[in-house]
Amino acid sequence: MPRVSVVIPTFNRLSTLPRAIASVEAQSFRDWELLVVDDGSTDGTGDWLHQHPLFSGEAARGRVLVSPQLGVSRARNLGILHSHGEWLAFLDSDDEWLADKLLCQLNLAGQLQVPLIHANEIWIRNGVRVNECKHHAKGGGRIFSQGVPRCVISPSAALLRRDLLSTVGLFNEAFPVCEDYELWLRITSEFDVGFVETPLIRKFGGHADQLSRRYHAMDYWRVKALLPWVDSHRLTEGERQLVKQTIKKKCEILVKGYERHDNRENLAEIREVLQLF
Repeated sequence: MPRVSVVIPTFNRLSTLPRAIASVEAQSFRDWELLVVDDGSTDGTGDWLHQHPLFSGEAARGRVLVSPQLGVSRARNLGILHSHGEWLAFLDSDDEWLADKLLCQLNLAGQLQVPLIHANEIWIRNGVRVNECKHHAKGGGRIFSQGVPRCVISPSAALLRRDLLSTVGLFNEAFPVCEDYELWLRITSEFDVGFVETPLIRKFGGHADQLSRRYHAMDYWRVKALLPWVDSHRLTEGERQLVKQTIKKKCEILVKGYERHDNRENLAEIREVLQLF
């Protein structure tokens, strides 16, 4: 069995998918398998994948899984369920790994004995490198509190043990966005994580098909992810208070936005949540 299973979900990203796959092939750590989950692409992605030597012939190290367009959570879960590695790594089809990504993370995992390792990123937006803000700073250890206001682990930067998901569960398929944020809350509420300060991925942004640009009120889903933690016994009292404060703040912002744009569908729901805090 391969030591690392790499899962790439993709939908209509033939313009960037080859770069992502090439960055897996270029890894200095070689004991991996690659699963690309084509989530209903209509741009020729399927034909391109089946012609790629990585996915055909006796020496194939990759597999292509095809699903109807059910979203990124379902696509990642499908790849996980068909994989065999001791470790799982995710790569978004518009991102790119640096060559020592897997090697650096596995070396640190051996030292720390933690079930998840993530890493710093190089951010590129509209073709220009940008510096992350201080409030996006990442780290290791018990990082639940850092991950409450915003997502601090990029899926493309994460490497995790397969048995970790047996404990906390897979990606929540009810979440069309912020599915990673929801999973990281479950993991970091129970486990310390490791962190490589050296940037190990290039994360590209600014293109029109990013989920964050299609869902303008993503805090709606962050609120839904936070609600189960209000009274959780896994958290310290300080962490529970932070959860409550964050829910209240995000709900207040959402209500103002919904009122301004006359979004009555979610307005009543968020008002009810706000009344609890």
